[in-house]
Amino acid sequence: MVETHKLDLDRYVPAMLTFLANKLATGASLSYRKHFGIGVVEWRLIALLAVEDKITANRICQVIGLDKSAVSRSLQVLEAAGRISGEIDSKDARRYTVSLTAEGKALHDRVLKVALERERRLLSGFSPAEVDTLVTLLARLQTNVAYVNDYDPPADA
Repeated sequence: MVETHKLDLDRYVPAMLTFLANKLATGASLSYRKHFGIGVVEWRLIALLAVEDKITANRICQVIGLDKSAVSRSLQVLEAAGRISGEIDSKDARRYTVSLTAEGKALHDRVLKVALERERRLLSGFSPAEVDTLVTLLARLQTNVAYVNDYDPPADA
């Protein structure tokens, strides 16, 4: 009989991160749709645009890690709702950049309060030093993502 190995889902870090992210995203999406009329993907775009103005869809994809079609759909929704505006870059006509409108900035400020309270609740019970350690470890994981994604298993795997 061939012995099969199974993942220990209580210790397999990719699964733990995925499950946590999925649960957080689902909860955020329910809350943000109910109270603000946007989903979590739209919120991620708004949050990024509040930090980095006049950026391209490609840049958004690089930072957030979403596929182009999801970003494109969300940008269309936000633009139709008047929360972002786009313009052709005056220095490079091939670049189309997006920015928050005044309405988008106001929405950002409202959602931010809820997002920060959700984070506070997630981290409740952690000391400030533990939060600092967690942030450092997550940043280190982030730097390893390209290395992980470059792995091409051998044909006989």
